[in-house]
Amino acid sequence: MHAIGKDDLEPLAVGAWILGTGGGGSPYLSWLNMRRLYAEGASVSLMSPDELADDDLVAVVSNMGAPLIGQERLSSPDFALKPVRMMEAYLGRRFRAVMALEIGGGNAFQPLMVAAMSGLPVVDADSMGRAYPEAQMTSFAIAGLQMFPCAVSDIRDNDALVTRAASWPWVERITRSICVQMGSIAATCKAPRTGREVKQFGIHHTTTRAIALGRAVRDARARHDDPVAAALDTAGGKMLFRGRITDVERETSGGFLKGRVRLAGLDADRGSRLDVAFRNEYSAAWRDGAVLASTPDLICLLDSVSGDAIGTESLRYGQRISVLALPCAPIMRTPRGIENVGPRAFGHDFDHVSLFSDESAKGTVQ
Repeated sequence: MHAIGKDDLEPLAVGAWILGTGGGGSPYLSWLNMRRLYAEGASVSLMSPDELADDDLVAVVSNMGAPLIGQERLSSPDFALKPVRMMEAYLGRRFRAVMALEIGGGNAFQPLMVAAMSGLPVVDADSMGRAYPEAQMTSFAIAGLQMFPCAVSDIRDNDALVTRAASWPWVERITRSICVQMGSIAATCKAPRTGREVKQFGIHHTTTRAIALGRAVRDARARHDDPVAAALDTAGGKMLFRGRITDVERETSGGFLKGRVRLAGLDADRGSRLDVAFRNEYSAAWRDGAVLASTPDLICLLDSVSGDAIGTESLRYGQRISVLALPCAPIMRTPRGIENVGPRAFGHDFDHVSLFSDESAKGTVQ
């Protein structure tokens, strides 16, 4: 176990935003919250999954909702801790540690805020290795683990506890409905996981990976090197396209941000176009009408100059974008993983063909 230093926070924000694949909420406001908490004397410890005892209990936390709403409402550490305390009261047992549901976007900071407020350590793991929009899109769901109870809270005085559900998709439906009624943004504490479950089915060392990715981008900027190339090298990714945004279709519906963005090619890609679909996160890309990439490979849109990730809520006409693909966690490429997070799970009528070998996925993510 070691401390997450104040100097790790900015690289974590940069790296987690890239791994968010457009979703997970912008880390900016949560990063500011953590800077303030550290300035006031707070500290957070990061523990390896291997340090958990099999019967330890781990809180899996997230900020749920549409990214556009998350940008309009300030995040709050008290808000992040609320459902964790509600879950402890329901279980009659205290948590040993806390971990992220997803390492992508602002949700990388959700366990840090809980840890700063509670003194619990953060487990260096999550259940997606990126960001995804729905409850059944986790490694724990793919492994067939129990999906309840689940606690949901808002910034007012509203709490909800789902004590039982028929399936992972039902957990998603019920909690999403609650989230919409709470204003399309809510803090959650998902089904508690044992130390054994985290060690066996969690996606390990993703906080460390996000910090390393963000530090590579930040250091490349400082050296006036290409930050996009630094991200590719560090994450073992592939460049898909360079272009300028010419059109964005986007709507907030049912607690999701849905739409499509179109880019006209620049440099070596001049004369071609790229279309990218998203539901909170980028899910598929077509080059001149032919499928180029799809989930579960990570599709990331970065500012071509700064290397900063571009969230689906921040897409604007004229932005110069580099589109990258990064390998996913191996569990996402299993048959059950493809069923839960492959292109058909997002409504696309084609099968997934990965841009990466199995070995590259193993080496990069776990």
